[in-house]
Amino acid sequence: MLQLTVLYPQPADVQQFDADYIIHTVLLHTKMGIPPEVKPYTTLKFLNSPDGPSLFYRMFSMPFESMEILQAAMSSPGMQAVAADANRISTGGPITILIGNKE
Repeated sequence: MLQLTVLYPQPADVQQFDADYIIHTVLLHTKMGIPPEVKPYTTLKFLNSPDGPSLFYRMFSMPFESMEILQAAMSSPGMQAVAADANRISTGGPITILIGNKE
């Protein structure tokens, strides 16, 4: 099982990012044909630590059964639109994309 993880840096405007992120997840559901009530992914909003704010504000993580399925999803026109939107809403800098094996 593979895990696609997207890390969003601290945004320039947190309230605007949060509003845009809601719309972004709707776009993901629409473009990828995911019913609204189904969430095959997890999200995490990072909190400040005793040392201050985290480098990242939010994490999105979604499992894929194989590299072939992940690559097919990532190269689809729908996911390309979602990726472009992720970059648009990431006002604190570029997103970080990680792919790993879930153990």
